[in-house]
Amino acid sequence: MPDLSQIVKAYDVRGVVPDQWDESLAELFGAAFARVTEARAIVVGHDMRPSSPGLSRAFARGAAAAGADVTEIGLCSTDQLYFASGQLDLPGAMFTASHNPAQYNGIKMCRAGAAPVGQDTGLTEIRELVEGWAESGAPEPAATPGTLTQRDVLADYAAHLRTLVDLSAIRPLKVVVDAGNGMGGHTVPTVFEGLPLELDALYFELDGTFPNHEANPLDPKNLVDLQARVRETGADIGLAFDGDADRCFVVDERGEPVSPSAITALVAARELAKHPGGTVIHNCITSWSVPEVVREQGGSPVRTRVGHSFIKAEMARTGAIFGGEHSAHYYFRDFWNADTGMLAALHVLAALGGQDGPLSELVDQYDRYAGSGEINSTVADQADRMAAVRADYAGREGVETDDLDGLTVATADWWFNLRPSNTEPLLRLNVEARDAETVARIRDEVLAIVRA
Repeated sequence: MPDLSQIVKAYDVRGVVPDQWDESLAELFGAAFARVTEARAIVVGHDMRPSSPGLSRAFARGAAAAGADVTEIGLCSTDQLYFASGQLDLPGAMFTASHNPAQYNGIKMCRAGAAPVGQDTGLTEIRELVEGWAESGAPEPAATPGTLTQRDVLADYAAHLRTLVDLSAIRPLKVVVDAGNGMGGHTVPTVFEGLPLELDALYFELDGTFPNHEANPLDPKNLVDLQARVRETGADIGLAFDGDADRCFVVDERGEPVSPSAITALVAARELAKHPGGTVIHNCITSWSVPEVVREQGGSPVRTRVGHSFIKAEMARTGAIFGGEHSAHYYFRDFWNADTGMLAALHVLAALGGQDGPLSELVDQYDRYAGSGEINSTVADQADRMAAVRADYAGREGVETDDLDGLTVATADWWFNLRPSNTEPLLRLNVEARDAETVARIRDEVLAIVRA
């Protein structure tokens, strides 16, 4: 019996292949997905990992046996799969483990219109069906099995993105893109085609063994090659995508990383220019600058928990036009409330190319505070350490706390958020203040308690 508790996470399926799951299990997931969504048709895509084509095809077979017609779009980025789900109005499944190492694979699932499938929206039922079938034998096939058809949606995806951003007035730009041997190498050439961009392509060869560096730009060591190339070539901007190319990180002309919060604020200002008075979602670890910019532009900021299912649910509830996370996930109402790093990248290129100054000057107005970045601490007892931090700060003058996501402690001059990881014995700390000295002081204070 496979232990599905190890691979069915809060928002997706993810585990080591073939140790934790394989094609026979993927076939059962396909049948369960068709059953739970009650879909007569679905769309399936996959990334460049060695195990992805086989797992994806097995899932498609399982769904077809359960009676669903399956459109296979083959190699794609996660946001390209969301595009297909939205445009075709079909539930979808994307085979990827995002930025995880090569031996991992997973499934990100959505309902028609790219609506998320998570623990509370179908994933628990899918897991229960798969567990039952794994124990007692395969499900009964449908009286009329579904069909398998192939379709390439890359050109349609690129064309759709370019209807959402006005790129007509941008000046020629020199752009370095590090695809990390991930799906950005597949999507960027088509999306950027015909734009006045001199593209310098780093690691565009699709290779799910990640021979150059991990496809996780959240880790600073994976930005080193991009930063060096930007500096060497005098490029205007550097862009880094993660393995499934749904997240985008930005480096300025000096090779310095641009805070994802600054990108969130910049894109929010542009979206509010198109949709005056709109609502913008931001999670509880984005910079103070995000709600400030949103209010300055006449919009309404709404704070939410970290995680795409919370952001997407809040966007649907509020009709928000845009949402941003400090992990460089960017969500757009015009893109079925789904996250797309590529659309965020196009917004940054349009903003940079629509004026004459360098990127560092452009983002300066959106990057107003000093931050620590996310600091992880391994702890034996998450709840105990959280309680110790809470007790230390409770009752201090001018201090406010809230529990929206972990523990947030704030004053007029600084704030920090401490939250437990769902999947590892870690506490994650983010600190922001008006100056770097205060960030260092609060960071050291909190870590002393957490690591005591």
